[in-house]
Amino acid sequence: MDIENQLLQHISSAFKSLFGHEIAPEKLALQPTRKEFEGSFTFVLFPFLKITRLSPEESGKRIGDYLKEQVAIVSDYNVIKGFLNISLDDSHWINVFQRIVADPDFGQFAPNGQKVMVEYSSPNTNKPLHLGHLRNNFLGYAVSEILKANGFDVIKANLVNDRGIHICKSMVAYQKLAQGETPQSAGIKGDHLAGKYYVLFDKEYKKQIDELVAAGMDKEEAKKKAPWMLEAQEMLIQWEKGDEDVVALWKTMNEWVYEGFSATYQTMGVDFDKTYYESDTYLLGKDIVEEGLRKGVFFKKPNGSVWVDLSAEGLDEKLVLRADGTSVYITQDMGTADLKYKDFQITRSVYVVGNEQDYHFDVLFKIMRKLGRPYGEGLYHLSYGMVDLPSGKMKSREGTVVDADDLMAEMVDTARDHTQELGKIEGFSEQEAEELYRTLGMGALKYFLLKVDPKKRMLFNPAESIEFQGNTGPFIQYTHARISAIRRKADQIGLGYGPEDLAGLTYIGETEKNLIILLQDYERKLRSAAEEYAPSVIAQYLFDLSKEYNRFYAELPIFSETKGQIQAFRVALSVEVAKTIRKGMKLLGIDVPEKM
Repeated sequence: MDIENQLLQHISSAFKSLFGHEIAPEKLALQPTRKEFEGSFTFVLFPFLKITRLSPEESGKRIGDYLKEQVAIVSDYNVIKGFLNISLDDSHWINVFQRIVADPDFGQFAPNGQKVMVEYSSPNTNKPLHLGHLRNNFLGYAVSEILKANGFDVIKANLVNDRGIHICKSMVAYQKLAQGETPQSAGIKGDHLAGKYYVLFDKEYKKQIDELVAAGMDKEEAKKKAPWMLEAQEMLIQWEKGDEDVVALWKTMNEWVYEGFSATYQTMGVDFDKTYYESDTYLLGKDIVEEGLRKGVFFKKPNGSVWVDLSAEGLDEKLVLRADGTSVYITQDMGTADLKYKDFQITRSVYVVGNEQDYHFDVLFKIMRKLGRPYGEGLYHLSYGMVDLPSGKMKSREGTVVDADDLMAEMVDTARDHTQELGKIEGFSEQEAEELYRTLGMGALKYFLLKVDPKKRMLFNPAESIEFQGNTGPFIQYTHARISAIRRKADQIGLGYGPEDLAGLTYIGETEKNLIILLQDYERKLRSAAEEYAPSVIAQYLFDLSKEYNRFYAELPIFSETKGQIQAFRVALSVEVAKTIRKGMKLLGIDVPEKM
C-alpha cells in the first residue's frame, strides 16, 4: 500500500478513535503540501469541522498527534489555519527513491485488459494539413501513448474524409486548369497540389457568383447556380454512380494526397494502426436506423424522414435519415461506430475532433447509448479549441491557412538560428547539429501545443515556443542534456551510482527530498492525464520537475561533494530525473537530446 493510502487509513482511524465517527478512507483526500510550508502531504480540515466540533487548529492538532503516535514514518506536523501539513521521516523518502531506482517498470502500468480506439487526424483529401491539424495529431498521438502507459491496449485510427462535394471542387478545378500537371511535373507534394486547385476553385466560384449577381440574380440563388458549383455537384453524382473517368481522376488525385500526407505524418512523428476511408463507410448506418425504428428509439415523420427525440436528454429532435432515404453525417457515424467495435471489440472510443463538433458528438453518443451499444458508455469526444497565430484566423478556401509542412520547417529553421546564436552546438558534427535543430524545433512546437488544456482555444507563438527558459520544450530538453553530461562525467571517473551504491544511505536534504516527492508523483500524474485525456497534465509535470531539478543543480554540488555516497546519491537522483523526463516527453511524442 502506498504512503498516501496508509495515511488516509490512519486519518480514517483517527476520526473513529478521536471523534467517534466513521469515514471511509476513500472519502478522504490528501494533496501535496505547497512549497512555502513544511510538510509532504496536506489534509484539508474544513469539510470535517462539523464532525470534530472543534476549531480548525485544535482539530488539526488532535489528528496530527494521533498520526505521530500511530504512524512511525510521520515525523512531525503543523497546522496552518484549516490545513494539516504532515511531514514524513527522511528514511521514508530514501526508501521511496531506492524503490523507484530498482523498479524497471516505474511509470508503466500493467495491462488492464481494456481496448481503446483513439481516432485522430481525420483529414480531407482536398488540401494539405494545417496548424489546426498539428494540434489534433499531437493530441491524438499523446493521448494514445498516455493510455498505453496506463495499461490500455490502444488502436490509433484515422478516418480519412476522401469523398464529397469539397473533393469534387478540387477535381473540377484540376480538370479545367491543370493541363496534366502532376506533383512530379510541378515539383510540389501531392496534398499541396490538390489544395492549390481547391483554392483556384473558390476564386473562380466567387467570380461566377459576382457575375450572376451583377446580372440581377439573388446572391443565395447565384451560389447555387454558379456553373462550377453545378459541375461539382454533377461530378459527385457521377462518382456515386461509379463513372469510370470520374473515379479514375478521384483515385489519382487521392493517391497524390496520401503520398503527401504520409511524408507530413513522418515529419510530425505520428502513426496509425488502422485507417478508415469515408468512401467505404458513407453508406453505413441505414441498418441501424431500421433497428432504431424497431426499438422505438427513432420515429418517422409524415414525409418519411427518420428522427430521434433527445428532449429528455436536454437536446432536441435530430434527423438521422432524410425523407428520400439518403444519409446525413450522423447516419454514417453510427455505422462507423459499430464497424470499429466489430473490428476491434473496443471498450472505449475517443474521438479527437475540434469543439465546433461538440453538439454532433453529444447527439451521436446519446443515440448509441439509447440503442444499448456495449461500447456506449466508453464513447468520449476529446474536444479541443482552435489554434490562432498572432496574425489571426485561418481559412482553407482562401489559401490563408498556415500549412503544417511550412510551419514545421520554419520551427526547425528557428531552432537552428536560436541555437547557433546561443552557441549550444560546440563540438557537434554537421549531421549532429541538424538532428539537434530538428529535435528542438519539433519539441518546441509539440510542447507548446500540448501544454495548454485541450479544451482551451490557444495562441501559438513560434518565437516564444523556442526559448530555452520558461515553460517550453527546449527548457525541458536542455535539462535532460545537462543531466546526460553529468552521467557521462560520472561514468568517466568510474563513480558508481546504482542501487548497491545507495545501500545504507541515511542522508537526504530538503532539496533532494522535493525532487523525490516529484518523482514519486509521476505515476499519479500519469493516471490523471489518462483519466482527463489531457497531455497538458504531463507537460506541466515535466516543467515542474525540470524547474525543481535546476534549483537542485544550482544549490547543491555534485562532483565537488567530498562524501562519496552523497555524491553517488546526487548523480543517481539526477539520472532518475532524466529517465522520467525522457519517459514523459516520449509520451508527448518529443525526443530529448543527449547533449547540447
